[in-house]
Amino acid sequence: MRKKELKLVVTFHTTADAMAMEKACKEKKAEGRLIPVPREISAGCGLAWCAPLECREALKEVMSSVGIQEEEMHECMV
Repeated sequence: MRKKELKLVVTFHTTADAMAMEKACKEKKAEGRLIPVPREISAGCGLAWCAPLECREALKEVMSSVGIQEEEMHECMV
């Protein structure tokens, strides 16, 4: 089991957006992984992108470059 750390959790309106985020991040070598949305967060779909806090601006650039709109960006223990 992973040790919980404070992470950036990006939620999406649709599962398609979450899957597009995974593909874009892999292509652009951005850090992070898809996770189920943590219980303490309410989101439009059941998937979220989890990454280190310092990746916020890089992830915004990735989303902007491929036209993905996040629902919200959270900082939470994951």
